Amino acid sequence: MPRNAGRHFLQIPGPTNVPDRVLRAIDYPTMDHRGPDFAELGKAVLNGMRQVFKTKGEVVIYPASGTGAWEAALVNTLSPGDAVLMYETGHFAALWQKMAQKLGLAPEFLAGDWRTGANPARIEQCLREDQPKRIKAVCVVHNETSTGVTSRIAEVRKAIDAAQHPALLMVDTISSLASIDYRHDEWGVDVTVGGSQKGLMLPPGLSFNAISAKALAASKAAQLPRAYWAWDEMIASGKAGYFPYTPATNLLYGLRESLLMLLEEEGLENVFARHQRHAEATRRAVRAWGLEVLAANPAEYSGSLTAVLLPAGHDADRVRKVILENFDMSLGTGLGKLAGKVFRIGHLGDFNDLSLMGTLAGVEMGLTLAGVPVKKEGVAAAMAYLADRQRPVARAAA
Repeated sequence: MPRNAGRHFLQIPGPTNVPDRVLRAIDYPTMDHRGPDFAELGKAVLNGMRQVFKTKGEVVIYPASGTGAWEAALVNTLSPGDAVLMYETGHFAALWQKMAQKLGLAPEFLAGDWRTGANPARIEQCLREDQPKRIKAVCVVHNETSTGVTSRIAEVRKAIDAAQHPALLMVDTISSLASIDYRHDEWGVDVTVGGSQKGLMLPPGLSFNAISAKALAASKAAQLPRAYWAWDEMIASGKAGYFPYTPATNLLYGLRESLLMLLEEEGLENVFARHQRHAEATRRAVRAWGLEVLAANPAEYSGSLTAVLLPAGHDADRVRKVILENFDMSLGTGLGKLAGKVFRIGHLGDFNDLSLMGTLAGVEMGLTLAGVPVKKEGVAAAMAYLADRQRPVARAAA
């Protein structure tokens, strides 16, 4: 195969591009994970992740993908046969529901259209009808990676409270954490699930649970089997900065570096504003091409990614193939019900204006080459928006 000059554009919605300085941090010599230096590292990343989750409660870090953190959330709080209310916002919500079934739970899956987020009113109605209080948890994906739709978690919490229901609230933030505003404590979330490979700007391999006092109390009575995923030993070891088993030491080096970049050098609010700015520029490009953004409700637009719906008769996977072969750029495929119907543009992580413009230029050229009838006005529309709304100035490092 001939060599492709320049860098590959990895514009899927995760794993995202890893900054060079994070890669260099991961490259540090591996340390003794039982020694005093590691304790300082462990404490630093746990405290940093509390700031990212916006919680004062417990956080645990697993050497695993986000799927592991899904399982940890369920097995630490629930018992065999427990009813769990889950909302079908897209492919990943469906996968979490399948996991619940495999674990011996009884998920009640509220059907969705994959274009809108979890409906707080429907959740409230289901909980009001649950007079015996059979439902033990409500599970929602904050940002559905397959659709580019963000659910309104604060409103879901209000719905649970309005129904006066004791169910736990569990939220997947795998493609929103450190990209879209999220508030574990303020929004009354009991277990938040996260992963390292998206907004945290790391390779895959770390996952997270942020845990409320209510969830910790539930874990004392939960009867699903757990060993590797058990919170109690993780939390006990974490008090001193250690893990009960061998951690992913070098990824933790990288996490410490990414937390420095996000929390101290740029600041989370600026990170969120940057993502929203790039997301809006992308949506303007999509509309200028004459195409449709999959997300139907502007209040639920994602800051992390945009799913683009193609006209009938055009194959999104063929468009992705044309773009990869001609411009060395990877875009996200359509998943589940959306296979062949959409492609997904990731605009999260270590990403700036010129990264976005290169991405959109590749998409515009690729759409034309693939024979999709579009107006060649998307790049110009995005560029005009970015030029008119200058990025916020990152604050100086402390």
